Amino acid sequence: MRSLRCVLMTVLLAMCGFASGPVLAESLNGSSQHLMMTLVAESDHPKAGAPLTIALATTPEKGWHGYWRNPGDAGFPATFDWTLPTGAKAGDPEWPVPTTLLIAGLMNYVYEAPYVPLVTIQVPAGLAAGTKFPIRLKTSYLVCSATICVPEEKALSLDLTIGDGAPSQAAAFAGWRQAIPKPLDSGATYAASNGSMRIAIPFPASAKADKAYFFPVTTGAIENGAAQAVTRDGDRLTISTKVAANAKVGGPIEGVLRIGDGQGLGVKAVPGAVADTGEPAASGESLWLTALIAFAGAVLGGLILNIMPCVFPILSLKALSLARGGASEKDARGEALAYTAGVVLVCLGLGAAILALRAGGSAVGWAFQLQHPAAIVVLLLLSAAIAFNLAGLFEVPTPRFAGESGASGAFATGALAAFIATPCTGPFMGAALGAALVLPWPAALAVFGGLGIGLSLPFLAIGFIPSWRRWLPKPGVWMETFRHILSVPMFLTAIALGWVLGRQTGADTLTLALIAVLAVGVVLWIGGARQRKGKAFGGVAQILLLAVFVGSAVLIARAPVSAKVATAGDEAFTEARLASLRAEKRPVFVYFTADWCLTCKVNEKAAIDTAGVRDAFAKNKVAALIGDWTDGDPVMGRFIQAHNRAGVPLYLYYAPGAAEPTVLPQVLTPGLLEGLGA
Repeated sequence: MRSLRCVLMTVLLAMCGFASGPVLAESLNGSSQHLMMTLVAESDHPKAGAPLTIALATTPEKGWHGYWRNPGDAGFPATFDWTLPTGAKAGDPEWPVPTTLLIAGLMNYVYEAPYVPLVTIQVPAGLAAGTKFPIRLKTSYLVCSATICVPEEKALSLDLTIGDGAPSQAAAFAGWRQAIPKPLDSGATYAASNGSMRIAIPFPASAKADKAYFFPVTTGAIENGAAQAVTRDGDRLTISTKVAANAKVGGPIEGVLRIGDGQGLGVKAVPGAVADTGEPAASGESLWLTALIAFAGAVLGGLILNIMPCVFPILSLKALSLARGGASEKDARGEALAYTAGVVLVCLGLGAAILALRAGGSAVGWAFQLQHPAAIVVLLLLSAAIAFNLAGLFEVPTPRFAGESGASGAFATGALAAFIATPCTGPFMGAALGAALVLPWPAALAVFGGLGIGLSLPFLAIGFIPSWRRWLPKPGVWMETFRHILSVPMFLTAIALGWVLGRQTGADTLTLALIAVLAVGVVLWIGGARQRKGKAFGGVAQILLLAVFVGSAVLIARAPVSAKVATAGDEAFTEARLASLRAEKRPVFVYFTADWCLTCKVNEKAAIDTAGVRDAFAKNKVAALIGDWTDGDPVMGRFIQAHNRAGVPLYLYYAPGAAEPTVLPQVLTPGLLEGLGA
């Protein structure tokens, strides 16, 4: 689709040129000044049987540019039709190192300053001195400015005489040859996997590489417009970028490595092992600053998670347990630290899993486990069990959870709160976790740990600040009523997880999950009846609960997946559709969501799907694309990752003609969206 997009763009640009009749007519009769071109021979008297180098000295008009042998995402390469004496043969042009020009997301390889391709002509043997040697060239090419592209043709001629081959333009040709990439003596290798391409090029550690960039000669191998990361590891330079869409790698890849202004190396890479050298080196100061900002954002984002309906009941019960138990200063601090340890360890574990999976090539992000039905059903049963506990159906046996005192109960409660909070991505979290994914792994884990610290801060403060505990209400009968009230958001959480499961896997799997919930409820009711008679919950009941949890997860993981329920409303996001809308110069609003993302659903209900926003979109002709990441589509995951986000929600606005999108806040308002495109 991207190739089709580039072809269409080139055709449209060419049509724009044909639409300007006077300009085109001027170029076809040879009088155009957009691209001045002259043939220059290295020797005015070439020697019979010897090679002769011809230069195509080319100067673009100010504000215009010509194209390299691989024009990039738009344009087309020049063609050369030589008319030579019998027996003479022209080789392929040798092109100087080009420059990059990014327009509307399309990467072009161009020349905006004078440039000189060189062509070698083999002069036939047996020609007598004084023999005329006429050279004729008809070349067709595209020349563009910032607003228009014009296809041009030129007829060039050069009349030489066979002689001794003495150079006539030695100094000029010496300078022009300096701009031609030198062939690399040692072989390069490349490795492509999961949409990423790494090209390892032998390059002395002592040599300087300024503005290193890989220009592909082999088309369709790498994504031309993708960023290129450059790393140095001893006598090797590695280019990391993206594989082109629908690329068929496996053969050699040729290109030019720029190592300075007008300097390059011709590279031919074959498939082979390429060791990962890590991320490009950054200054220590900028790295620390990025890490500190991401850490602060994670702490703030984690703090906000405490008001989510699946976390707030657990936090409230733990806070009230301190008031009810009249814990000493030592015990209160011990529980606060244990709760914090449980939260932070789970966040670190999830962060480590994300980093490990991404290192293996998977495009996973925050809450990645919710892309798997088995994980959802475990969370569903856990939420239902907590809700039944809050409703008074039973008391949680050892190990103690929400509402029970002691360090072990606090630790388990913290771990539970962190695990249940994973479907949520609040303000500040998205940017912080996105930054974590590009930091070295120790700094990245620190950011995930910061998320845990933020989530545990309220209980940590209550445990260490006595005055805060004194503000808590005094124990009484009201606490039991409050506990029953807190069961409501937990039941709602369970219902929401059931809805997500049904959306992902269909009604059959949802029915199986509801049967499991019913089984859990029955076991808990039996255990609760024993507790009300003064007996223990029972080891048999605990074994049955464990069996229901494990058995349900296994059965649902193996169940056939039904067709996913289609998302009604906005057009589904694809990169091809986005490119098409941008080519039409339409403003585009893209929102990435998931059924398990609470923040996403709140934004959609409160802002995106409101009548005022939809009317404004229609009035301003704003196209809306929805990217549903519920199932963890890897292609969509890589697109989200490219915008420095670790998960959803992600909201992007593409203004007409803008090179890059505007990343909108993670909490949307109708007023913000109504102003798009105005």
